[in-house]
Amino acid sequence: MQVVAHEFSFVLSRGTIKAGPAIIELANDGEDAHDLRMQRVGGARVYTWPIVLPGRYSDREYRLLPGTYVLWCSIADHRARGMTARLVVRR
Repeated sequence: MQVVAHEFSFVLSRGTIKAGPAIIELANDGEDAHDLRMQRVGGARVYTWPIVLPGRYSDREYRLLPGTYVLWCSIADHRARGMTARLVVRR
């Protein structure tokens, strides 16, 4: 699944994916550097991607449990400016 970063939003290639192994790519289509944080609602683990410069991308592979995940950019005030998204992981 791909998460495309812009100023100041994320666009997900899919809003729902299947539980289990998943490769998630953060692609920066914006002009500023961005990163990605992801946490399952009710879960403790925060999945992290490094800072991605404009025009670059970073892939991570995780095993995801079913649930709703909140995604956000943790750089400066990007989250407060609306750089968030939701992903549903189904069985």
